[in-house]
Amino acid sequence: MLIIEDLYKSYQGPSGDVPVLNGVSLQLGSGHSLALTGDSGSGKSTLLHLAAALDQADSGRIMVDGTSLEELDDTGRAALRRQQVSLVFQQFNLVPALTVAQNISLHARLAGRVDPVWIKALTERLGLAEFQERYPEQLSGGQQQRVAIARALAMRPKLLLADEPTGNLDEGSSASVMELMLDLVRETGAALLLVTHSQAIAELLDQQRHLSKGRLRDDHSCDGTLSDGNLREGKA
Repeated sequence: MLIIEDLYKSYQGPSGDVPVLNGVSLQLGSGHSLALTGDSGSGKSTLLHLAAALDQADSGRIMVDGTSLEELDDTGRAALRRQQVSLVFQQFNLVPALTVAQNISLHARLAGRVDPVWIKALTERLGLAEFQERYPEQLSGGQQQRVAIARALAMRPKLLLADEPTGNLDEGSSASVMELMLDLVRETGAALLLVTHSQAIAELLDQQRHLSKGRLRDDHSCDGTLSDGNLREGKA
């Protein structure tokens, strides 16, 4: 579902280019999950944004469900995000003028895949049923985060990208949300790439990779992912 090969990305700093990703490679299969850990500023969010076609790499290749992102124009990249990829941002990015119910169904409506039964189940499992007519400003940070998660899951994405999706939730709520995300992976065959600082959350996923100084190292392995060395050598 997701293939990243030899990815490099730098940003322009006051003294010149600042390298963030230095030859990153990974592969994530349908129905599998991968936790990406690393120190703040290690490039985890950058890698997630590149996989979501929100930014472009300096070099390397990213493929989502057989589509090469570097070959897409802006319209094609937007269509990919609308139809195949869902994101959970740290900043929530809810639409202030829309109610909770409208925010949750927004991505699904854009994708043309509104399933009222599925959306009802999401709102109930995430404890949002009683807040559907409220607006984001009337919610706590944890409630807003659950709305953002529900919105991402509502369209049943092929690739789910999550940046610290439980960062504003307590331990019990975090476990419930992670269970829901992993249920989606199992039920629909979606692939989940999740950025987290929590080792406890990382251990719930099929594989852990640690990003340090622009490079990845394996923590655990599973059938759904390949190490950098295996990718370079063509092993599967």
